[in-house]
Amino acid sequence: MKVIETNRLIIRHMNKDDAEFILGLLNQPTWLRFIGDRGVKTLEDAQNYILQGQVETYARLGFGFYIVELKESGSAIGMCGLAKRDYLDDVDIGFALLPQYCGNGYAYESASAVFDYAKNVLGLKRLVATTRVGNQSSAKLLEKLGLRFERMMPHPDGSRELLVFAVEMEESAKERSVR
Repeated sequence: MKVIETNRLIIRHMNKDDAEFILGLLNQPTWLRFIGDRGVKTLEDAQNYILQGQVETYARLGFGFYIVELKESGSAIGMCGLAKRDYLDDVDIGFALLPQYCGNGYAYESASAVFDYAKNVLGLKRLVATTRVGNQSSAKLLEKLGLRFERMMPHPDGSRELLVFAVEMEESAKERSVR
């Protein structure tokens, strides 16, 4: 199901047919380095990640992480979306692309569209994002979206420190319209 359409992208719900793509994305070196190992090692694991994770989240919360695909070819290039994590008070925006699609503005285009969806369709008043220390490209994109560094916090599993960015949605709309 299509959720958002931009000039170049379709942002849609994940489904079990996306298992092969998800298996590849979640095992990319950049995913493992900056997001972490989700234990998705087989097609069955990927289907479970989709069905018990994202599909369940769509039903329970009305949002989740979505597949980002190129409008022109229909090729899946990454994921972008929203999560409500137990260790954060607010909804979290996140994104990840296959490395060969980085540097083309797709991450900003998809994250900006999801940001607008969170504000205008879901009515969220505040949005947060986390990234690992050292992930400068994600931090830069979050700032371009209007989020500002708020604090550092330990990840609940104790394995790493996270940078937490946040934005009040009203402020962000004004700032982004100036850019």
